[in-house]
Amino acid sequence: MVCRYFCSHSVNLIKPVLHIALVGNPNSGKTSLFNALTGLNQQVGNFPGVTVDKKTGHIQLADHLPAELVDLPGTYSLYPRRSDEWVAYKVLMGADKDTRADVVLLVADASNLKRNLLFCSQIIDLKIPVVMALTMTDIAVKKDIKIDVGGLEAELGIPVVAVNPRKNKGLTELKKVLARVAKTNAGIQTRDFMDTEQLAPASIKAVQQLFPTLSNYAAIHYLINHENFPLSQTEQDAVEQIEIDNAFNPTKTQAEEIVQRYAHIRQIMKQHVIETGPLEKKLFTDYLDNFFLHRTWGYIILLAVLFLLFQSVFWLARFPMDGIEWSFTHVSSWLDQHLPEAWWSNLLVNGFVAGLSGILVFVPQIMILFGLITILEDSGYMARISFLSDKLMRKVGLNGKSVMPMISAFACAVPAIMSARNIENRKERLLTILVTPLMSCSARLPVYTILISLVIDDTYYLGFLSLQGLVMMGLYLLGTFMALLVSYVMKWFIKIKEKSFFILELPIYRAPRWKNVGITMIEKAKIFVTDAGKVIMIISLLLWFLSSYGPSNRMEKVENKYAILLQQLPKQKDSLRKHLSSEKLENSYAGILGKSIEPVIRPLGFDWKIGIALITSFAAREVFVGTMATLYSVEETDGSSLRQKMHAAAYPDGKKIYTLPAAFSLMIFYVLAMQCMSTLAVVKRETKSWKWPVFQFIYMTALAYLMSLLVYQLFS
Repeated sequence: MVCRYFCSHSVNLIKPVLHIALVGNPNSGKTSLFNALTGLNQQVGNFPGVTVDKKTGHIQLADHLPAELVDLPGTYSLYPRRSDEWVAYKVLMGADKDTRADVVLLVADASNLKRNLLFCSQIIDLKIPVVMALTMTDIAVKKDIKIDVGGLEAELGIPVVAVNPRKNKGLTELKKVLARVAKTNAGIQTRDFMDTEQLAPASIKAVQQLFPTLSNYAAIHYLINHENFPLSQTEQDAVEQIEIDNAFNPTKTQAEEIVQRYAHIRQIMKQHVIETGPLEKKLFTDYLDNFFLHRTWGYIILLAVLFLLFQSVFWLARFPMDGIEWSFTHVSSWLDQHLPEAWWSNLLVNGFVAGLSGILVFVPQIMILFGLITILEDSGYMARISFLSDKLMRKVGLNGKSVMPMISAFACAVPAIMSARNIENRKERLLTILVTPLMSCSARLPVYTILISLVIDDTYYLGFLSLQGLVMMGLYLLGTFMALLVSYVMKWFIKIKEKSFFILELPIYRAPRWKNVGITMIEKAKIFVTDAGKVIMIISLLLWFLSSYGPSNRMEKVENKYAILLQQLPKQKDSLRKHLSSEKLENSYAGILGKSIEPVIRPLGFDWKIGIALITSFAAREVFVGTMATLYSVEETDGSSLRQKMHAAAYPDGKKIYTLPAAFSLMIFYVLAMQCMSTLAVVKRETKSWKWPVFQFIYMTALAYLMSLLVYQLFS
């Protein structure tokens, strides 16, 4: 499904022999460098044992040396607090048996070098091969910051390469340096950045007797965090005893280390970096923030951005979607005319082709949605949305850090829920997890699209405001409003008392990386077709079988009935064949299933076919369209498009099925219902209990049913 497939994959083209760990502070340009080096040859999964994204890519260094690049989560130092920081920490400490680092590629922001050098100095003291990639050099120039790269390299004792991933500058040199370091270990500093041994000399020597390969600084980390390392019980007890024997104080040691490191860093900055005073140089970003973060205009601009986002999804995708739909309609008609009457031709046309059309027709919207979201992220505006929303979030029991998972859920709830691990406060994290699925993920997009096109006129106001786009935006805002409302109610019942703080680093405004936008659009389209497409296709073929076959006695009775009628009324052959197809569908296995739940869903304005789609949607929401395509193709083989068939669908008394009240009721149900097995599974993993996913499923389903009932009764 969409919520699962956004965490997926690619094909390994090069067999890696060298493992490079890409590390750096958040917002240092790490992702830009990763994308520039790997291009489309990358994959996303999870680090083993934790729900933290693991991005890997394959590159070829100088001298045709293949390497695997692992993008570790961003962190400010080697003292982790969040789960994603622990992932990076364990890899760098060699405590992760599944991910190793032969070479560390450290990304440092040239425009904020002092802060970045803390993490860099810590890695140097671990005595592992490291190369520094100096990014944001163009921003440093705008800030009148001049860096002596050669002097910095000599001072640190590691290779330093200035790069600009956005313009592919310095990448060739970086690959050469990485290859050289891999072959000669040239990136290992021969002297310590600081004298770490004097922090706890007796304790360090005792640990090094147990683990002779550890550097002085690594030994300190074994003393502080040995419980989190894969050591035997004997080794754990030995390190614990060393702490006791030497009265080792981890808090005091860490504080002294940081103070001494910054003292050395200030000397380096004084010798090799020339900075203009902060008040003397004001970036264009500061002027923009006066406008975009204004207490009034900021929110108006935010609403305008969201409005344009959803208008564009409809406007830009309209023509390619119409073209794909037209193509499949003609392919189906041609196959109907030229294939013999056989079960396999029926399977091909009404199972395979109908299912495939339900997949490909929405690819343009998926690509456009993710392309626009990537532009917002690259430009730096997405972080401003978190900043603007913090005040509102706190009123409903959340904080500004909840915004990013909730916005991410517009794409997919699964990685969005995983990203909630960055929220330190347990109550706010749990509330974020419980309400995030109410945000309309892109799996709902195909459902909204087809239902809006059925009952909402393609009308434009002032020449550019699409009525369909306004309705689409309304559905997304409804999901957001309900998420905030539910969070406000739940905050009174979840009894976890814990203070929270919201600290956010705002990146500078930059032009989007169009290559990155293109890569994201292609990757999301590919994953949608291959991953979500598999689910849709399997369910489409299964539905074809269930809707084409049924209990032999019932199907035989229907066929005999219409065989007699065809003999008696030969002039009504076409009409009788349509009635025969419709009645066979009602008596098929799928029809029996749909009819059995129809009494429950009829008050919502749904017929038995919609009931089947609601059941199949628990595997993947977007399967709704594939289900409709299969059911209506089995019943009607006149070559018309799915939208035309659904528009003409009627009850036996002639009343249309997809009226405005029924369509709105169905859209409301899909906005609010928990129809995603993958999301429930990941909630269980994150909360380590079935209590919360079960509660989530019950409250969302009940809320969806009641709201749909209310909407249908009000509009009917």
